[in-house]
Amino acid sequence: MGVFTRSRAARILGGIALVGAGALVLAGCSGSSSPESSGSADAGFEFPIDCNAAEPAAYTPTYNSTSTGPGTDLTYKIGTALPVTGNLAFLGPPEIAGTEYAASEVNAAAKGVTVDLIQGDSGDTDNKAYETEIPRLLGEGATAIIGAASSGTSLQFIDQVIAANAIQFSPANTSAAFTGYKDNGLYWRTAPSDVLQGEVLGNQIAADGNETLGMIVLNDSYGTGLACFTKKSFEAAGGSVVAASLYNTGDTNFSAQVEDVLAAKPDAIALITFEEVKTIIPELKGADFPADKMYFVDGNLSNFGDEFDPGTLTGAKGTYPAVDPAKISTFRDALQAFNTAQGNAELTEFTYAPESYDAVILLALAALEAGSTAGPDVAAHLQQVSGGSGDGKKCTSYAECADIIISGAVADYDGVSGPITFNDVGDPTEATIGIFQYGDDNNYKFLTIG
Repeated sequence: MGVFTRSRAARILGGIALVGAGALVLAGCSGSSSPESSGSADAGFEFPIDCNAAEPAAYTPTYNSTSTGPGTDLTYKIGTALPVTGNLAFLGPPEIAGTEYAASEVNAAAKGVTVDLIQGDSGDTDNKAYETEIPRLLGEGATAIIGAASSGTSLQFIDQVIAANAIQFSPANTSAAFTGYKDNGLYWRTAPSDVLQGEVLGNQIAADGNETLGMIVLNDSYGTGLACFTKKSFEAAGGSVVAASLYNTGDTNFSAQVEDVLAAKPDAIALITFEEVKTIIPELKGADFPADKMYFVDGNLSNFGDEFDPGTLTGAKGTYPAVDPAKISTFRDALQAFNTAQGNAELTEFTYAPESYDAVILLALAALEAGSTAGPDVAAHLQQVSGGSGDGKKCTSYAECADIIISGAVADYDGVSGPITFNDVGDPTEATIGIFQYGDDNNYKFLTIG
């Protein structure tokens, strides 16, 4: 496959509105064990996903910490399980760079914590790189692991990390399944639940005048969940989902899914996939389905450029968790400079880099406040350093927040990816979803915040 890229400088075309993810009603979904076809738009159509089966459980963990802080000379071993390989490998470079840059800033501050970052590969549920990488990271002493990017991949090793009393902290997991997961308080994320992305995507499709919708969906917790939330939002806006077809990780032929959805003659098609979209797009175009009726998501929104003929995607839209790009231009420039100074290729993709950076900073601040790098001790302080306790002093860097903690006060870190402000199950309570649109060059530009 070619490398997925996003432009470094997206042109601002719209406004911005902050949405409180914590106020959303969580209604989960789960896929079947194997792909199913939807049939067509006939009266007998049944949505092939049970959208009640994975509704997050009512679970609130108990946090216990016996340590006292602030720390003075802590070495914090943090592993990463980010996608070096697999169907989200295009997200690996920005996420890895984000963690490295954050660790360098923590270490340069020399304020109580030194981060020893151990990089690893999550792979995906097809190549299963995590089966060897997670034991390696834990064996090397990591008491926190950042990753995976894919929700389905994270679910393959979350129990193993919890059993080791280590923290799992994802910068990109969006499945609602994690909200009620019995994780002993050890799972955290800086990406918002797909309850929010689905709401934004469904509303946008309806706002564009579409009355019927078809879907091609990756059959894992991410794909099926996002499909359910998109369906719920689209139908609440008066639309009707008339077709949905699933596929599995590792599949390479999608003709059956494309034919199935097109048979229902939907006004629009939501492509809830990963890199497989590069095979699906030509099939849809070959059937003369209009580009401006295609909708992408965070798992596949990419600057395709000359990988397709000019104009192939003109007018197509997509969503992913993002802040206004103009507001993080300084961060992106600094990250780019840091990354190339390390001898790495220039980043052409920045998705989830802010969330990855913030994950390291938050872990380091919680360890500093706890005076410990043990998983349960750090977990007991993550909500407070994010501002979740509501009584902290605002700060925007590790050094600034560390000074507040060292003075005996409470720090409230506002990150590059947003205010964050964890709730008591480790979800950020404030987040924004960006809406983007493709031009004639098959690259996309920022449109607005949903």
